[in-house]
Amino acid sequence: MKLVFDTNVLIAALITKGVCAELLEHCVLQHEIVSSEIILAEVYEHLAGKFKYSFEEASHAVQLLRSQMVVVVPTRLDPPVCRDADDDFILTTAIAGRACCIVTGDKDLLILQRHQTIDIISPSLFDAFEAGSDER
Repeated sequence: MKLVFDTNVLIAALITKGVCAELLEHCVLQHEIVSSEIILAEVYEHLAGKFKYSFEEASHAVQLLRSQMVVVVPTRLDPPVCRDADDDFILTTAIAGRACCIVTGDKDLLILQRHQTIDIISPSLFDAFEAGSDER
């Protein structure tokens, strides 16, 4: 299964030992993770800025993520879809990568529940989503 992790899930996976870290590890082994330079740049910016990683540490973390992902080039949505138009690039990353779902903690994305054929789910609901996908 192809899926996209939103920036907030990737950050949580990198800085905490919890649901997001376990989910990322599972998906790296079992699925195909799709991302974009926009998402990876945002991860870098948050790690180096908000979370005070050194530039070298942030760069290394992004390189590690990149090595486990298929990086696609998203296009623009016209008209914008999300309440927060900055979140549209998550949707276009999923579209470009032909992902079946986006895993996010962002309420502006979660409220959509689905865009085109792409389900939008929280990390805590991934197990149930994955089980349902296996049955299809």
